[in-house]
Amino acid sequence: MKNKDYFVHESSYVDDECEIGKGTKIWHFSHIMSHCKIGEGCNIGQNVVISPKVELGRNVKVQNNVSVYEGVICEDDVFLGPSCVFTNVINPRSFISRKDEYRTTRIKKGASIGANATIVCGHNIGKYAFIGAGTVVTKDVPNYACVVGNPSKLLYYVCECGEPMRFDDNDQFDCLKCGKRYIFKNGKVEKKL
Repeated sequence: MKNKDYFVHESSYVDDECEIGKGTKIWHFSHIMSHCKIGEGCNIGQNVVISPKVELGRNVKVQNNVSVYEGVICEDDVFLGPSCVFTNVINPRSFISRKDEYRTTRIKKGASIGANATIVCGHNIGKYAFIGAGTVVTKDVPNYACVVGNPSKLLYYVCECGEPMRFDDNDQFDCLKCGKRYIFKNGKVEKKL
């Protein structure tokens, strides 16, 4: 497919009625299905499927061997690691159609999902959260949380730049790498302006 606004490798398929943003690149053996929305500057790796009605914001990076199923919404600057897994039905059976039971999974701005992680449908991944490789997410993940394991457990919080947060006695953290400042208040991490 030739288009001046985005690139599609000749081995990939893009169905009709897709919205694909300027500067996006779709690499080998991928399938972009109808009625999905892909923002500007995204990178879709090899052997990726983007199902109907999926929404990817700007600058989303989808690594190789990822299937993003209907019901998944990725906000801007999301990273989906190699072979991470999404679901969209909580109790699938091959002999029962449950397309009207798809659950929404929202990956908020700046979040990263590690290689081979599994995201069970119907949960939100907070902004700038980090899901460790191989983690199984079975509940909502707070903003800035780093979670690991099966089922996922909070390990610590991370800065927008990815550095672990170590709060002082006043529940504050100043990142030495990027200069951003945070406070832990009412059980949540908040960025200070």
